[in-house]
Amino acid sequence: MSRRASAGPSASASDAPGLDPVIHAAARLRVVASLASLPGEDRITFPRLQDLLGMTAGNLSTHLRKLEDAGYVEVTKSHQGRTPATHLRLTPAGRTAFEDYRATLRTLLG
Repeated sequence: MSRRASAGPSASASDAPGLDPVIHAAARLRVVASLASLPGEDRITFPRLQDLLGMTAGNLSTHLRKLEDAGYVEVTKSHQGRTPATHLRLTPAGRTAFEDYRATLRTLLG
């Protein structure tokens, strides 16, 4: 008979009630935490966030799409001259979800 003493690498958000599974993935948690560090309505460019997190463009895009679908991140595409620019910001819902995530995590950690 096997008994798990602690949550190992296979632990998921479902193992810890209340942790938002959209944010709980390590890469998305890093994205949300980075965006939450920006004051208010401030935005960051996609290349700057990519550089800051050391993620590939494809990987970052995939995680941003999931966060955008959840309503946590706003992606704004524009042009600066002829150069396309993508700006990112945490939405009010995303900021609230991150604060709730942090509060739940603090509670779980005691």
